[in-house]
Amino acid sequence: MKVNPECNVQTYLSDLAITRAGASRVFHRHGLDFCCHGHVSLQQACEAAGLNSQSVLEEIEAEGRDQTSEFARWDQAPISDLIDHILVRFHEDHRRELPRLLAMARKVESVHADKASCPHGLAEHLAFMTSEMELHMQKEEQVLFPLLRSGAGRMAGAPIQAMEAEHEDHGVNLERLRQLAHQYEPPADACATWQALYLGLSELERDLMEHISLENNALFPRALRG
Repeated sequence: MKVNPECNVQTYLSDLAITRAGASRVFHRHGLDFCCHGHVSLQQACEAAGLNSQSVLEEIEAEGRDQTSEFARWDQAPISDLIDHILVRFHEDHRRELPRLLAMARKVESVHADKASCPHGLAEHLAFMTSEMELHMQKEEQVLFPLLRSGAGRMAGAPIQAMEAEHEDHGVNLERLRQLAHQYEPPADACATWQALYLGLSELERDLMEHISLENNALFPRALRG
């Protein structure tokens, strides 16, 4: 199968995620970190994960061909448009989804507390993540994003560095979330709420990684260049 010559196995995961339709879905499917630790080549990442890099590259090409809507190149869009997209697509979605998932996690732990497969501690961790993410988003909305919209991106090195450090913390929290939720694989006797919870958490993980990737790999570098 031929692949697009513009990308190859030496292309960084971070670059593929923001320039190739479907790349982030493929990376999420294979457990490849393209947001906080995406500055490695596809070949390096695949070798570390025991994957065939050429096969993964072909998966990305297939995802791109199957995508029905036009892929937005947010790395080329005006900074204000990219910020607007992040606010609507991710900040609003996180604020809508996190309370729903937290309510389901509490219900599952309460109803199935006597089962060995119960995700004990999941609700507590998800509540912690919700609080941390809300504080992070407020910092972006009240301080960083207005600064970037004003065109003062070159002076935003310190707040950007702080946000990137918090992104690393979000990544660690996602790893713990996946552990507590048993890799998002519900037991055979899981009720509908339990199944919906794990599906929603998997989608949250993918969305948060895409969110972080857009900021780390598209918004912040462009803002710092001025």
